[in-house]
Amino acid sequence: MRYIVYTFILLLYGCSNTWHGVKEDSRSAYEWSKGKINQGASWVEEKTSN
Repeated sequence: MRYIVYTFILLLYGCSNTWHGVKEDSRSAYEWSKGKINQGASWVEEKTSN
C-alpha cells in the first residue's frame, strides 16, 4: 500500500512539472508567432505604402 501511495505522489508531481513545461513552451511559441506576424504585416505595410 505504501508503494502505491508513493507512486501516486510521484506521478502527480511529474505530471505537474510536465504540464507547466507544456504551458511555458506554448506561451513562448505563441509570442514568437505573434512577433513574426507583426513583422510580416509591417513589411507588407512598408512595401505597399510607397
